[in-house]
Amino acid sequence: MRDYNEVTKSIAALCEGETDPITKMATISCELFHAMKGFDWVGFYRVVEPGLLKVGPYQGGHGCLVIPFEKGVCGACAREEKTQLVPDVNAFPGHIACSSATQSEIVLPVFEDGKLIAVLDVDSNTPDDFDENDKTALEAILKASFQ
Repeated sequence: MRDYNEVTKSIAALCEGETDPITKMATISCELFHAMKGFDWVGFYRVVEPGLLKVGPYQGGHGCLVIPFEKGVCGACAREEKTQLVPDVNAFPGHIACSSATQSEIVLPVFEDGKLIAVLDVDSNTPDDFDENDKTALEAILKASFQ
């Protein structure tokens, strides 16, 4: 089980008083990528028009540039506006393989003023690498940073 205490404090301190969502996304993706073991890709896909996500700030190898709400784990998260915890990406219907190394994934909706503005995508090269602890901690970080 991952310990989120230090990274949560770091993100809160770095984002304190910041109002620009892109700046917060860049900071959060950087902090999570460097602090959390097994986080092989961490980034945001921003809602740029109805039904469409485009890559935003991220850490790791190249991500997909554009993801429609109808495709993949990120699209499902955006469409349903709820966290997607995927132990095996190869078993997820319609999974988009931005990286062939990715084995498991967690994607969380990002809301600002009650409106979906992005999703946070975290990939791991290890199967079944995310659990309810990750879900709870990451949802809390996003809520504190964007609400």
